[in-house]
Amino acid sequence: MDSIKIFMCFTTLLFAYAQAATLAAESPPIILTPTPAPAPAPDYVNLTELLSVAGPFSTFLKYLESTKVIETLQNQANNTEEGITLFVPKDKAFTSLKKPSLSNLTADQLKQLCLFHALPHYYSLSDFKNLSGAGPVNTLAGGQYTLNFTDTSGTVRIGSGWTNTKVSSSVHSTDPVAIYQVDWVLLPEAIFGTDIPPPAPAPAPVPDIAPVADAPEADGAKGKGKAASSSSPSSSDRIIGWSVWRCVMMVVVSVGFAVVL
Repeated sequence: MDSIKIFMCFTTLLFAYAQAATLAAESPPIILTPTPAPAPAPDYVNLTELLSVAGPFSTFLKYLESTKVIETLQNQANNTEEGITLFVPKDKAFTSLKKPSLSNLTADQLKQLCLFHALPHYYSLSDFKNLSGAGPVNTLAGGQYTLNFTDTSGTVRIGSGWTNTKVSSSVHSTDPVAIYQVDWVLLPEAIFGTDIPPPAPAPAPVPDIAPVADAPEADGAKGKGKAASSSSPSSSDRIIGWSVWRCVMMVVVSVGFAVVL
């Protein structure tokens, strides 16, 4: 009886082992795929620090800080997927700005002027070729505050109506932040109107007038000419001498005629 029980247990275990082996052979192996590491977050870009080190951009940075626009630019640069493109005039661009003046602007107009220098998207220098002639591009100032771009052989020019300037250098260009130096302050028509004075005409070129050259003469001829000019009587002397001679002849003729009579 015990032998039968042992035999049945052994048979059951053997059958279970065979079933497990069959299932293991039929099932594909389980491959564990490692979870990819999350992409590192881009470094925080401090625009104040960038503009303080580069430049000199102290005048423009002063306007950004006084109008609180620097906070808007920081948020656009670091907390949006679009990024930002900023055009920064050097200090010299502000000192050479005589008319129109920025001193008469209201606080809101000055804020819009600062936002007018920023695009709500990151553009590398090569991207401006696609914007060339495509029409007005919106700035962070919104509304009618738009800019026009042209790219001629890699030189990017910016037009705002009042201003026609170019990108003179790249201060920082790493996605999501691009900062470009411009030669002039960007002045919007939405603030200064459309009565744009015509550009001053270029001065007419002064013609190059060659000095009149002396006629070539031999040294001997020069000497003779000088001697002749110094020794030959003037026309007035010749006229006086001829008049005196005529008077003498008339006197002689008169005397001779009187003697004959």
